[in-house]
Amino acid sequence: MTVLSPLSWIGIIRIGLVQTALGAIVVLTTSTLNRIMVVEYGLVAMLPGALVGFHYAIQMTRPRWGYGSDVGGRRTPWIIGGMAVLAIGGALAALGTALMGSMFYIGLAVSIFAFALIGIGVGASGTSLLTLLATRVSAERRPAAASIVWIMMIAGFVITAIFAGAQLDPYTPTRLVMVSSAVSVIALTVACLAVWGLEGSAAPQRQVDSEQKKSRPPFKQAFFDVWNEPKARQFTIFVFVSMLAYSAQDLILEPFAGLVFGFTPGESTKLAGVQNGGVMAGMIIVAIAGSAIGGNRFGSMRFWAVGGCLASAVAFIGLAVSSGYGPTWPLRTNVFFLGLANGAFAVAAIGSMMGLANHGEAKREGTRMGLWGAAQAVAFGLGGFLGTVAIDVAHAVLGSSIAAYTAIFAGEAVLFVVSATIAFKVAPKAAIGANSQPETPHQTQLQPSGLQAAE
Repeated sequence: MTVLSPLSWIGIIRIGLVQTALGAIVVLTTSTLNRIMVVEYGLVAMLPGALVGFHYAIQMTRPRWGYGSDVGGRRTPWIIGGMAVLAIGGALAALGTALMGSMFYIGLAVSIFAFALIGIGVGASGTSLLTLLATRVSAERRPAAASIVWIMMIAGFVITAIFAGAQLDPYTPTRLVMVSSAVSVIALTVACLAVWGLEGSAAPQRQVDSEQKKSRPPFKQAFFDVWNEPKARQFTIFVFVSMLAYSAQDLILEPFAGLVFGFTPGESTKLAGVQNGGVMAGMIIVAIAGSAIGGNRFGSMRFWAVGGCLASAVAFIGLAVSSGYGPTWPLRTNVFFLGLANGAFAVAAIGSMMGLANHGEAKREGTRMGLWGAAQAVAFGLGGFLGTVAIDVAHAVLGSSIAAYTAIFAGEAVLFVVSATIAFKVAPKAAIGANSQPETPHQTQLQPSGLQAAE
């Protein structure tokens, strides 16, 4: 059996660069194109919302991509292939948007196809990337690795927004296509260079004889094998519920700030920056905790997953009661605390994914990651949409915008309490920095001692 050395910090940063590249393409399709459709072309906001929701729905195929990398035994081809599909989808999405100004239906058809490619690309590359991270990062580095990778993805959002924003003015359809295509090409190049040779020749090739190949279960059987694992199933439910609660406020927080607190559009946009700053701070805190108090129970993934969910619930309760205080309520502090709690639980959830991916039957790591990634994508797709629907319904029933926001924020707090309950049962309770022994034989592939070979 081949035994692998864990990824170095440089290797983890290289994986983070792939996430940066992935985020660079995605942010243009979910924000810039959205604005152009609604503002420049005067289209209904539901159209870009439906396209973004469609790309999330396509990501339900994540378990299939993860299974493919399990069978092949290597993640790199799926990462590069997925990024290539994503890059093509990003360029075509810009083309489709540009065409909507003069040939709406042709542009719409191109956009639908493009967002399908985006969903496939994100699913294939993202699932295999996380699986590579899970199988090649040592236990004590997981929280820091999760923080690094996600912070670098956010950096991809920021860098692309600055670059694209400078190049898109004055706006023309041709300029949109050129800028988006350039971002796609640069992102794909960065991703290929970052991941090239990262798995190395030491990666388990799993080149088995024909008899062993025949014994490989088909995807349906492999999927249900994973689903029937109690931990995998419970963690899937945790991911779905927590991410639903996390994303349900995406489209309602800024309108809430405007209606209840009288924030201007500029002030409410800055409020989103305050929240994202809190998210990054939460991620950094968990990363530091992994090295500073890793040997303590307060450095465990369970502690941060449960604590982050409960703290998020407290933050939402604060938002729910803030309506009664109006401008005297410290809204910015409340929102920063919400981001801080969200960042802590998100990193703990990702770190838990990495820890639990190896639990259960061997050679199912990618399928497990795909299952959890699909749950996250569906929750994100539903969360934003259901949040806006819930506000409209609550307003119709309660007859007041303030009462509607209070009810929805309280509901999100309840979802986070439910998430904390599930996390307490399923999140790894071992300390972050502990070198715990593997629970299953196939986990012995990763040893801190370095590259070795054993028969």
